[in-house]
Amino acid sequence: MGCNELPKTFDEFVETRKQGFMKAKEFKDRGGKLAGCLCSYTPQELLDAAGVATVGLCGTSNETIPDAERILPKNLCPLIKSTYGFACSDKCPYTYFSDIIIGETTCDGKKKMYELLNEIKETYVLHLPQSQEREYAKDIWYEEIKLFKEKLEQKFGVEITEENLRRAAHTRNQLRRAHLEMYRLQENTPPAMKGTEMMIALQQGTFTFDVNEQLENVRARVAAAKEAYAAGTHPVPASARRILLTGCPTGGVIQKVGAVVENSGGVIVCLDDCSGERTNMILVDEEAGDILRAISDRYLAINCSVMTANAGRLDNTREMICKYKVDGVIEVVLQACHTFNVEAFQMGRMVEALGVPYMKLETDYSTADCGQIETRVAAFIEML
Repeated sequence: MGCNELPKTFDEFVETRKQGFMKAKEFKDRGGKLAGCLCSYTPQELLDAAGVATVGLCGTSNETIPDAERILPKNLCPLIKSTYGFACSDKCPYTYFSDIIIGETTCDGKKKMYELLNEIKETYVLHLPQSQEREYAKDIWYEEIKLFKEKLEQKFGVEITEENLRRAAHTRNQLRRAHLEMYRLQENTPPAMKGTEMMIALQQGTFTFDVNEQLENVRARVAAAKEAYAAGTHPVPASARRILLTGCPTGGVIQKVGAVVENSGGVIVCLDDCSGERTNMILVDEEAGDILRAISDRYLAINCSVMTANAGRLDNTREMICKYKVDGVIEVVLQACHTFNVEAFQMGRMVEALGVPYMKLETDYSTADCGQIETRVAAFIEML
């Protein structure tokens, strides 16, 4: 099979999936290079500077989990199973057409899954330090980023220049600032957007091959929301309880949790997961003498529960609770995500010490617990 051919089962896919396949195929037919990314720790500036487009591959659907469970254990994180299921079943157009997949040693489940994923599609794994606190952690990660740069140059036959890295850093910083401007629409009372609208916009952005197009899309969305709000159009009632959503990546639970919150009298005013404000606030120092080191330092500063310790995440959430005038905090923990599940105790203790109600939802991508979640969320918001 040629690398730009459609899968044999193409005609079986629903129309939206077909459109994704055709979009990716047309991009590849034009000579485009595509890398599938799976984590916020992946330094996308290096891929931009190499002329390689990036696309998010984290599985967010229960659809392919049965495919994955033929190989992977059932008691594994649904994000990991969904991601692998889409790859092994050829059901994800972006995995199917990626030239390379970039993984990272965050949780144990992911890094072992990558060994199997590599049998389907070349998967390059970035080795993260386990802590940001050791003096040598920055040097370890910097060496890893240099190896990644060499890998991309060898894989795609390009030279990643300092000029291109600086240009990429500038563009990515602009995108981060645009996201921050979108998040801050939620500071308004009532908020200028539904939280689910913001979550869907972020999800859609990960499937936009051109970073400049993604930037313009975010700016246009923000401008439209501001204009509508100034004209008196308020999509959220003033009575809605203001919810901060934290924990695991929420792309797979937008309907299951996000929509339930907003159908139960709440509104998500702050998204505090790895695609949210705390990650986008960290910018690359574009004027640094060593731009590669500046990029490396920026990504290592991301606060994830895989780091020990991870006080930065709690500090940021504390600030967001005050900034967004939060009435309650809901933490989403995907089943078998041990790092976030253990850290949830510290999060709950910190939130409740501020006098703010807190609830943890441990769930997966299935519909089995939808009724229970609806009941618990409705009761939580009514209590607020």
